[in-house]
Parts: sequence; C-alpha cells; structure tokens
Amino acid sequence: MIINNIDRVDDITPEEFRKNYYLPRKPVVISAAGLSQQSPAYSKWTWDYFKRIVGDKKVGVYNNERAGANTLVNGADDYITFGEYIDMVKKGPVQLRIFLFNIFQHAPQLVQDVVWPDQYAKGFLKKYPMLFVGGAGSVAHMHYDIDMSHIFHTQFIGRKRVLLLENSQSPYIYRMPFTVESAASFVNWHEKLDEEQYPALAHAKGLTTILDHGDTLFMPGGYWHHMEYMDGGFAMSLRALDDLAGKLNGLYHIVGLRGINNLMIKLAPQWWYHKKRELAYQRAEKTLADLTI
Repeated sequence: MIINNIDRVDDITPEEFRKNYYLPRKPVVISAAGLSQQSPAYSKWTWDYFKRIVGDKKVGVYNNERAGANTLVNGADDYITFGEYIDMVKKGPVQLRIFLFNIFQHAPQLVQDVVWPDQYAKGFLKKYPMLFVGGAGSVAHMHYDIDMSHIFHTQFIGRKRVLLLENSQSPYIYRMPFTVESAASFVNWHEKLDEEQYPALAHAKGLTTILDHGDTLFMPGGYWHHMEYMDGGFAMSLRALDDLAGKLNGLYHIVGLRGINNLMIKLAPQWWYHKKRELAYQRAEKTLADLTI
C-alpha cells in the first residue's frame, strides 16, 4: 500500500477546518489541547466511573473473527454486563470489543460531560453519540460506516492504531458488493499485507495515525477505516449528517444494501458468502487491468 500520515493540528479555527478538511473531505486529527480538553469527559471518564454508573447494563461484545457466512450485519458474538467487560479489560489483554453503545440512553447525565464541536460542523445527531470500547489486541476490521455520516472520534484511555482510505479506493481493497466490508484482511497491516493474494492492495492509498488520550479524529463520511487497539481503551464517536446527497446515499446503504445483504445471508448463506468475494476479486482485477491501459 501507499501510506501517508494523517494531518495533525494542535488548534484550528472553524474557517481553517472548513476550508482545509471539511469541504475537501480530508481527515485530520485535532489534539487534546485543541479540542477535547474543553470537555469534562477528558479527565472525568475512566473505567471506574463507567462501571459505577452503567456497569449493570448488558452489552454486545464482538471477537476478532471475521464475519462468517451466516453472520447478519452487526450481530454480536455474546452479551455480558458492561461491568464484567470492564473487569476483563483491566485484568489484561482481551480480544473483545464493544461498538455502537449509546451510553447516554442509560446515563443521560453524561451529556453534561461532552462539549459538542458545533463550531466545526452542523447536523450532529446529539441523541446518538456512540461509545466504542476495546481490549488490547482487539480489532475493528476494515469497513466504512453504513449511514455515511461525518465522524468526530475522540479517544479516551489507551492508544489505537488507525488506517483510513477514501471511498474511491474501494476496488483496490476488494470491497464486497452490497456490503461496507473488504474481503482482504488488514490485521497487523503495518507489518505485512497479503499483496500476493490481494495484488490490488499494492496500489491502494491509505492514511494512518495512532490516536492517544484526547485526540479527536475527523473522518469524513464514507471513509474506510480499520482500527487496532494497542491498549485497552474507549472512544466516543459524534456523528454529523452529510449534505443531501450524502443523506440519500446513507439511506440507500441502510435500507437497500444492508437489506439485500441480510436477505441473501438468510436465503443462501454459503453461496452468497463466496459470491461476494468472487465479485470483489473480479472488480479488483478489472481495476488493475485499467491501470495498464
């Protein structure tokens, strides 16, 4: 792959952000000093704090295995209490993660801990901030968010290695039809990628960074992302709706693509599992062939 670092800024005005990142749809990391330190959550949110207020809530946990033929979109591998999960993470490496956990539904008082970056974007879904939690070694495999929203992703506790690709890179990373997933594996991508089995990966253009406590990643709608938890930690994603075209694209993904994919998984799981991968290979091969013309 062709890899560059994601831009980092310590501080940025709304005008600079809009001109250099929001309108060009370019990712950027805003340091804690530039954004998240303004929020009480920066110092207040800890494992013990969360365990005390929402430790009894049931959450879905996900392992590092790629989805199998019979796995519906967003199907959890197990359900345990958040407190039990936190205890596991604190004891040592655990390759389990939680995603799309709307902690505010269970503890509305947490809203007071968050300062929304309204100066940078409009259309925030303030009823749907999502917590993403992972133990050291857990992985969020390469995908892009199905609703196509812009994301402000702030890391709390621990470090996370991030790989991003613009959506136009989809053919190079073997995007499977009717999904927001790649057929290729990106686990430990910074050490080695299987470019022998997936030759188009050599031409993909990615961006990377390591998020630390307080770093906020702006990820434009539709960006592919693969995240590996270097330490146990958690992050909050604040979602902002895109323009009208982006909203319609998100609706198409949620209602159309996801609906068809889940239907096919129910009707012909094994055939569909292999067919998606076959089509991903064919599209990647055509893309490579076009490069030589």
